[in-house]
Amino acid sequence: METSLPVAERPRRPEWMKVRAPSADSRYFDVKKLIHGASLNTVCEEARCPNIGECWGHGTATFQILGETCTRACRYCYVNSGRPEHAPDPLEPLRLAQAAAQMGLRHVVVTSVDRDDVPDRGAGHFAATIRALHSRLPDAKVEVLTPDFLGVEDEALETVLAAQPEVFSHNIETVRRLHRQMRGAKVDYDRALWLLARAKEVADYPVLTKSGIIVGLGETNDEVVETLRELRAHGVDVVTIGQYLQPSSKHAPIARWVHPDEFRWLREQGEALGFGSVFAGPLVRSSYRADEQRRAAETGRGAVAY
Repeated sequence: METSLPVAERPRRPEWMKVRAPSADSRYFDVKKLIHGASLNTVCEEARCPNIGECWGHGTATFQILGETCTRACRYCYVNSGRPEHAPDPLEPLRLAQAAAQMGLRHVVVTSVDRDDVPDRGAGHFAATIRALHSRLPDAKVEVLTPDFLGVEDEALETVLAAQPEVFSHNIETVRRLHRQMRGAKVDYDRALWLLARAKEVADYPVLTKSGIIVGLGETNDEVVETLRELRAHGVDVVTIGQYLQPSSKHAPIARWVHPDEFRWLREQGEALGFGSVFAGPLVRSSYRADEQRRAAETGRGAVAY
């Protein structure tokens, strides 16, 4: 039976992975009060994102729709998994749009749990959320980070992209060799690549596509570069690369801490492959400074390291 390392044997967190607590004079507590008051979920809290203090402190957050319970159980993810008790809340898109307006967001990131229990896998709920945001915040850009819509991929893509999000994102998460081990038998590496390429074929407007990779799960840097190469071959415009953090002893252990110099090297490899934007760094997550990621791709500024 596979077990994680005892606490004493786990790799000690290096200095470059340490983050500051929220300051009293930031917007952190205002954002927390607003989100909880509107009965909204964020992946910032649900996935224990290390950047929550920074992002909420600057008045932004990544919304998580379709509930708190995911029908998958990826070995790296802290989001609660199981059988959802409730159908998607039809009023959630309106509450989310209102909260985004109160926060004054100009770039709104929306992700979700997997909902394999819902016939359209939540695609209609994504579309309703995008429409609500465009209606309430006509000048804001909307980025969606979607699940794989298992079994209804084409129909779901048509539904989501008909609402015209400015950025369509689906995370590849890890390299081909580790993909099934970390994500489970339902998830297919090549299908994830296909989904990203198909999004551009379905969209009747110039949508940016984006994907994210976490490192430190046991992959080699050469394998990461090969994943970057495959993402670029499937038309992906924006890519993020960040360090894996083990959320609990029940999750996959950290194989190693990737040094900032390695992130710089990976960023350079991605830039050489022609991505419009590469954000690479220990604390980078797929929605970290997402507005900057989009602008870098749109303006040709290119790769950024953190």
